[in-house]
Amino acid sequence: MSERANDFRGMFSLYKGLPRPVYVLFVATIMNGVGIFVYPFLVLLLTQHLGYTDAWAGVFMSVAALAYLPGSFIGGKLADKIGRKRVMVIGQLLASCMFVVCGFLGNSQLVPFFILMNLLFDGMTDPARSALMTDVTDQENRQASFSLNYLGHNLGFALGPVIAGLFFYKAPQWLFFGNAIAATISIIFVAFSVPESKPDQAAIEASFKSNSTEKAHPGGLFKALFSRPRLLLLAVCVTFFSFTYSQSLFALPLYTTRLFGKAGATLYGTMMSLNAVVVVCSNAFIVMALKKSHPLRNIALAGVLYAFGFACMGLARTPLWFYLLTVVYTLGEVVDATNTHYYIANNTPMSHRARFSAILPVIMGTGHAIAPVIGGQVSSRHGLGVLWVLVGITAIIGAIGVFILYLTEPKHTKAHR
Repeated sequence: MSERANDFRGMFSLYKGLPRPVYVLFVATIMNGVGIFVYPFLVLLLTQHLGYTDAWAGVFMSVAALAYLPGSFIGGKLADKIGRKRVMVIGQLLASCMFVVCGFLGNSQLVPFFILMNLLFDGMTDPARSALMTDVTDQENRQASFSLNYLGHNLGFALGPVIAGLFFYKAPQWLFFGNAIAATISIIFVAFSVPESKPDQAAIEASFKSNSTEKAHPGGLFKALFSRPRLLLLAVCVTFFSFTYSQSLFALPLYTTRLFGKAGATLYGTMMSLNAVVVVCSNAFIVMALKKSHPLRNIALAGVLYAFGFACMGLARTPLWFYLLTVVYTLGEVVDATNTHYYIANNTPMSHRARFSAILPVIMGTGHAIAPVIGGQVSSRHGLGVLWVLVGITAIIGAIGVFILYLTEPKHTKAHR
């Protein structure tokens, strides 16, 4: 009993004693999460307010994913050169301005263009944010720090889609205004509360003499990437997960609204909120339960949960089953999120953190980019039921790939993670 009690207390003490910037980013992430109104409802915005077909909505969402890329590459390069915080602030403020414009445009056909511009500037901020989080942590507290930041996003996101669901039909312009206001407040908070974290030249040169998996690399981005081939292989495997998970933004809202009409939008919003609530309730428990298991083995488990949760959506006909399957795929999301970025951060050279944070998510997000196009075509030709089977298969393929990486991991890495 005493061992179980210690484990229980350890679960709640997981987030104690972390670096101060981690807590600041946690609060800012909650603010930002509350205001994520647009993207959970983007496919419905396109189809119900702007008149897009399923197939064209899928094409737009894939184009939107591509619009993120140049911003991400530019932001990663700048963050490694001029600093993390400056890039975050500039990128986020410009992204918010694009949504303010969208709010004033109503149902204009120009709205999709400014959504793309928002994604371009938002892409600048993410590599800098990820690099900053890695800079201010070490391998001892990094998994807990990443877990806390992920928890903050979902604390906010637990409320955001519910509010957005109320706005969607009555005041759709406030999807954009609310998103912009929340993002602006959160980035101003970071600007005044978090110091610049980019490693200086002395720290980079000192790392060359170490045996750390994070030691700097003297070459450019591509030389550094190919010096870490296992990260590239992992990113390719995770692409299959992103293809599957993307259907929570594309196929799922279409499916619920076709089954339940206007009530489907409310159901979908509550499913997204349930997703966030499950993350909040299970996050610390899952980190504690799986911390002795190698991250790669945990990531493979996440793929199995994704496969079951999404493949079975085609069989669901009542809200209860939609909620239960949301819990299943959300558990996969938690396992994935608390292990993938942790493994990558621990194996990224400190000299290239922001650039790795730009290019690896792009590779991992390839499935997200192509999923709406393929999903739209499959939905139009064969129906959503076939699409759910397809995404279950892709998740299993990714899980098998990650597990093979685990089996071939060097023994000393398995021992020390």
